Amino acid sequence: MPEPQENSTSSRPHAIYWIASLALAGGLLYYSLRGIEWNRVWSLVKGARLESVALALGIMTLTLFLRSMRWRILLSAERPVSIPLAFWATSTGYLGNNLLPARAGEVVRTMMVSSKSGISKAFVLTTALSERIVDAIVLITISGVTLITLPEKPGWLADAARPFAILGLSGVAAIALIPLFENFWFRCLEMLPIPHRLRDTVENILRQVLLGIRSFHDPKRLMGFVAYTAIIWFLDAETSVVISSSIGVGMSLPVAFLLIAGLGLGSALPSTPGYVGIYQFVAVSILTPFGLSKTDAIAYILLLQALSYICILFWGLIGFAWSRR
Repeated sequence: MPEPQENSTSSRPHAIYWIASLALAGGLLYYSLRGIEWNRVWSLVKGARLESVALALGIMTLTLFLRSMRWRILLSAERPVSIPLAFWATSTGYLGNNLLPARAGEVVRTMMVSSKSGISKAFVLTTALSERIVDAIVLITISGVTLITLPEKPGWLADAARPFAILGLSGVAAIALIPLFENFWFRCLEMLPIPHRLRDTVENILRQVLLGIRSFHDPKRLMGFVAYTAIIWFLDAETSVVISSSIGVGMSLPVAFLLIAGLGLGSALPSTPGYVGIYQFVAVSILTPFGLSKTDAIAYILLLQALSYICILFWGLIGFAWSRR
């Protein structure tokens, strides 16, 4: 009889997550989709210029490749990882993030790299999560700089940037300081009343985690990572501009930077697969103060999400097939 109790206990957090995600998505969709002219939405999306759509898909593919190269820099702190492995694992991981809850794609790409390279799962997962922390810091910086330069500021994002800034700075401090107290962490572990075999396992995991965080401490590696990050987020903003022009909806580069910052920060919230609801709310909240109607904002974000799904689905499925060989 104990097994059903354990299963019930372990499934409870998943149920709570799904309830929170669905409730949030439903509320945000209700707010975002009220008063939408669906005939105009369909007309805008259907009339998107094919050459601009193709260009956007090309930039998305390039960005995905650059993300894999950036991650490869961190992984090289343990041992070299081939470009195909880094790209296909990244593609499959992003596919997992689109289809699975709670950004489970990070675990997917971790398992792929670990199984094919022999690098420990703890180290690979630490580099993947550290990469996300740095992205959050960059998005906070982008939103802060953009909000200073723009005359109209969406109030919710200006308010949200403050707590995210605290989290981002905490992440920077953690990356910088945690490895410096390595002896302290191991001494704390020795004081815990746990079996020796379990302690050995935890010590090995802790050692790999510290090594993953230390991958940022090498100046050359850090400079390469920062350079890739700057190019990646510029291309993401440029993709937003290209997609908006494809349906005749004007969007300046500063507004595009603000939008991708909002989408990135919003994706940290509990969400359904594909960030349904959150992306619609962010688009409406950020774009309407800059002259776009709610209908135009929804048409834009639906096209952006559709193209993103197509790109990730194409490369992610190939990556999954490659991993099964």
